[in-house]
Amino acid sequence: MNRGLDALTTNIAKFLATSSDGYGIFDRNDKLIGCNQAFAEIFQYSHDEIINQSFADIARKSFLTKQGLKIDSDNIELWIAHALTRRRSQEFRVFEIDLIDGRWFLLSEQTLENGDMLTQARDITKLKINERNLSEHSIKLHNLALTDELTQIANRRSFIESVKAEISRCQRQHANMAFLLIDIDYFKKVNDTYGHFAGDKVLITMAKLIKTMLREYDIFGRLGGEEFGIFLAETSCQTAQEVAERIREKIMQTTMEIDGQSINVTLSIGISIAAQECKFETLYKEADVALYEAKHAGRNKVVMINGCAK
Repeated sequence: MNRGLDALTTNIAKFLATSSDGYGIFDRNDKLIGCNQAFAEIFQYSHDEIINQSFADIARKSFLTKQGLKIDSDNIELWIAHALTRRRSQEFRVFEIDLIDGRWFLLSEQTLENGDMLTQARDITKLKINERNLSEHSIKLHNLALTDELTQIANRRSFIESVKAEISRCQRQHANMAFLLIDIDYFKKVNDTYGHFAGDKVLITMAKLIKTMLREYDIFGRLGGEEFGIFLAETSCQTAQEVAERIREKIMQTTMEIDGQSINVTLSIGISIAAQECKFETLYKEADVALYEAKHAGRNKVVMINGCAK
């Protein structure tokens, strides 16, 4: 029986010595009384150095040397005090830690009745990298679904969804709002004269210019082709008119140099204003009527209509 126990103990010792997982045992006073080399290396210690070190000592060394545990605090003693309230707070606890060198570990703490605690640390760095890559990929896919591929502003779907949400907010706060419908004059001639590549460059350049003229929270999107929309929350009729005129004049005065060609375009803009209950569809319809009037009046003009102010 003793031989069997001795063999088991020997095998466990071999396993601990060769395991890539870290194993450590802290006594009831939170001093490390035993560990394998993998555990010591996590905290940038040799095996002999870390034995009899307290958890607080190990944390302080990481904080001072900037090695081992990544401690996001300017006050190490407050950090240790908080950590000590968590240790042994449960019979079994699992949590993640990250190290200053970029590695991540999944730690488990098993507390015995006498207060001793077995800690296991498993390297999950590859898993965390995969998680981060997957999250970044998911964000990119989400952004692609909401962004116009050419101009990198909101596409029609995301623009309409955002505007509808903002309309609801403005209505709750009894705020005025304005919708600008923008169309590039004679855009077909640009494509026919300079080619579709140049036409795309015009759309990209125009979108960039307009974006620089808007507030951070204004909603700007491409509704299709050469048609764009801008929603201005908490905006009066006068301010909406001024914004539209600045945009029209800026584009009119800008010469776009594209593949050695100098291209100038103008805009027609229709504006609808809402001060009471309304829906996006009504705002759009009224702005479209105003846009038609701007086109009919000779283009390169801004026309406002009292959409939804009923």
